[in-house]
Amino acid sequence: MNKLFAANWKMHKTSSEARQTAADLVGLVSGRLKPGREVMILPPFTALTPVAESLRGAKNFLLGAQNFYPQKQGAFTGEISPAMLRDLGVTFALTGHSERRHVLGETSAQVGSKTAFGLSSGLGVILCVGEKIDERKAGRVEAVLEHQLREGVREVPRDVDPERLCIAYEPVWAIGTGEVAGPEEILEAHAFVRRMLVDIFGASASRMRILYGGSVKPDNAAEIIALDNVDGVLVGGASLKAEDFSRIVLA
Repeated sequence: MNKLFAANWKMHKTSSEARQTAADLVGLVSGRLKPGREVMILPPFTALTPVAESLRGAKNFLLGAQNFYPQKQGAFTGEISPAMLRDLGVTFALTGHSERRHVLGETSAQVGSKTAFGLSSGLGVILCVGEKIDERKAGRVEAVLEHQLREGVREVPRDVDPERLCIAYEPVWAIGTGEVAGPEEILEAHAFVRRMLVDIFGASASRMRILYGGSVKPDNAAEIIALDNVDGVLVGGASLKAEDFSRIVLA
C-alpha cells in the first residue's frame, strides 16, 4: 500500500500556472521519491488537461479531480461527470470535502451518492470526513466521524477494491487556519476511522488508505506521515508552490 501525497489546489491557478507548477514539481521530485510513495495533483477542472500534459511520463504521479456530479450525462448545467474526468486521465476524485459540506451545503447523503457513483464509474474516491471545532469541544468527534463514514459508504459494495477507496480525515478547524491536530488527536481519529472501516468492510479495510488533511506543511509532514494509520496526506495551501509541496512529498 503506497503512501499518497495529494495536492488539492482548490480554486487556484490558471491553466498556464497549473502547467508550470506541475512541471516544476515533477522536476523537483522525479528520481528522489522514496519507494512506496505516490503523488497526486487535484487541480481545478480548467487545468486538468495542462496538468495531465505536465505529468505525462512521470513515474508515480496521478491526476485527480476535486468534484464530480453523480450522473453519466444530462441536463446538469455546470457539472462534470466521472466519464468526462476519466477521458482526461483522471483516476481519483474527492467527495465530502469540508468546503463542499459546510460552504456549498452538500449533505452526507449526497456525499454518499457521489462516492458510490464515482466508484461504480471507474474512479477511485477520496472520501473526506472531519469534525468542526464545536463538535470536538462537545466530545462528538467519534459520533461525527461515524455518521459521515457510514453515510459516505452506505451504497458502496462491501467487496469494493480497497485500493480504490481512501478516507481523508480533515478536522475542519485545522483547514487553512494554521492550526494542526496534535499527534495524539490524529492517532485517535485515524484509529477510530480504521475500526469503522473494518466494521463495515471487513479485513480488506486494512488496505484502505487513511490520509490526514489539515494545515500540513513542510515542517510537520514527516512527523504526521510517520504516525500509525496515516497512509498519506491531503494538502491544500502548502501544495500551491512546487518547492513547498516537494518538501512535503520528500519528507
